[in-house]
Amino acid sequence: MQAAYSKKDYSSPEDDRFRELVDQAPFMLWSSGGDGLCTFFNSRWLEFRGRTMAEETGNGWLEGVHPDDRQRCLDTYVRAFEARQPFEMEYRLQRADGQYRWIRDAGTAQFDKDGQFRGYLGSCVEVPAPGHSAPVGQLTPRELQVLALVAEGHSTKKVAALLSISYKTADSHRTRMMEKLGVHETASLVRYAIRQGIVRA
Repeated sequence: MQAAYSKKDYSSPEDDRFRELVDQAPFMLWSSGGDGLCTFFNSRWLEFRGRTMAEETGNGWLEGVHPDDRQRCLDTYVRAFEARQPFEMEYRLQRADGQYRWIRDAGTAQFDKDGQFRGYLGSCVEVPAPGHSAPVGQLTPRELQVLALVAEGHSTKKVAALLSISYKTADSHRTRMMEKLGVHETASLVRYAIRQGIVRA
């Protein structure tokens, strides 16, 4: 299913290059503005939901959260938003076929170069069940980006270029990520990313 949106649907303050990068990410990404309302969902999210950007932005995405999880999900987000703190939560999100799947959602506050709060950037991966033992939630949104790109076969140098960060920073993210996951080789990273649904086999 193709996501029904175009570049004109983006209302996020990030530049075009960043938007294109997150839109091509192999996992679900979203962003919100300083008012707390969601302003962007990448292609993977829209394909999962089977809805348009216009339908999901604002508070539209909440319509897809399972009724039993909705208030808890909203409360977690609001508390983190007011404190400008990172958060992690799991909830059931309705897929395009009507089925609910468990999602682990991790968000971090974003600030501009002057220290002004700009909203949140979040990443989501599908998980098998609440309380599972997989450590994917230990990874930051940036580390998830690095993991996805590495698992797709990109070198650390290429990852740095794609994310507009230094080689040293990309290598540091990769090293910390491998320590958190308890793996020691790229092949293990790839297998982990496939098991978690971050990339497709």
